[in-house]
Amino acid sequence: MTNGSNRILDEFAKLMTDAAGAAQGVRREVETAFQAQAERILSSMDVVQREEFEMVREMALKACEENAALVARIDALEAKLSEGGAAKAAKSDSKPASSTRTKK
Repeated sequence: MTNGSNRILDEFAKLMTDAAGAAQGVRREVETAFQAQAERILSSMDVVQREEFEMVREMALKACEENAALVARIDALEAKLSEGGAAKAAKSDSKPASSTRTKK
């Protein structure tokens, strides 16, 4: 009788093992179907993928850095130009004043 119950338990264990394997197979199929459906929904919503977002974000950061560098360069050039312009204006103001004097 012990042999008979062991055989029943062995058969039950095999059945459970097969059921667990089948459950894992079903789980994989459900995950695959869910992932495919989620991808279809996201593609219909025109959602940006993470890689594309990161690439555009890096481009925007680089453009902001370049913009800040150009603003600093323009400010430096304007300051230099205004210094040079003030010096030229001072020279121009002194020359016409001396040449436009009238005799009394």
